Amino acid sequence: MPSPRGHRMVPLWLAFCLLGTSLGPGLTAHAAAPPAASIREGRVVDRVVAVIEGQVLTQSELEMEARVALIQRGAVQVAALPLDEQTLQGALELSINQRLQVLSADRLQAFPAEPSEVEARLDTFRTRLGGEEALRRFLARHDVDQEALVAVLARGLRAERILDSRVRLKAQVSEAEVRHHYDEHRDVYPGEFDQAARTAIREQLVRARYGELAAQALAEVRKSAQVRRVAPFAREARR
Repeated sequence: MPSPRGHRMVPLWLAFCLLGTSLGPGLTAHAAAPPAASIREGRVVDRVVAVIEGQVLTQSELEMEARVALIQRGAVQVAALPLDEQTLQGALELSINQRLQVLSADRLQAFPAEPSEVEARLDTFRTRLGGEEALRRFLARHDVDQEALVAVLARGLRAERILDSRVRLKAQVSEAEVRHHYDEHRDVYPGEFDQAARTAIREQLVRARYGELAAQALAEVRKSAQVRRVAPFAREARR
């Protein structure tokens, strides 16, 4: 995958690599977490998962956001499947990271999401699902409207841009570093030190450094943040 440079956003592989758990392998149709909402005496009851800087995150919101993220990765088959606790734990970490970054940017009125970029993400999401009718079914299944989905996509877009702005330049590597890596790993690169080898090595080094710097940046954002985990699986995610 191309390295993060220019004005590229944080790729989804990075967003999930930064989590303590993976969103993908944890998927299962068995031993899934309890439904986000249940009917009691004619009322729909949702449960609070976490409170992030005073903002309540419910389980129904988390489950929808988890599926959005997975579908963006290409895991469309999970759209209608129950999500197990490992998956929800990973989704929660991603959601906390995104919300904290966006809240910080809001205070400075920085990094707005361009409507055209958000619309492009919505178009891509719709296409991945299989078209407009599939999108309507997805929204109905989660009892949300398109505006709510757009808000999730916009928040993710902004969080990626914010994080990218903090680490992209620092993640670049010099020609000397590329050459040193080549000399230290001749068994991996048996051929000449040509442009193809330089490109492959540079992308590998940038990707590794980018991930380290992004993890540090997110840890710094969380350091002074007020995050209260309420649901049992949410508390377990940080142990």
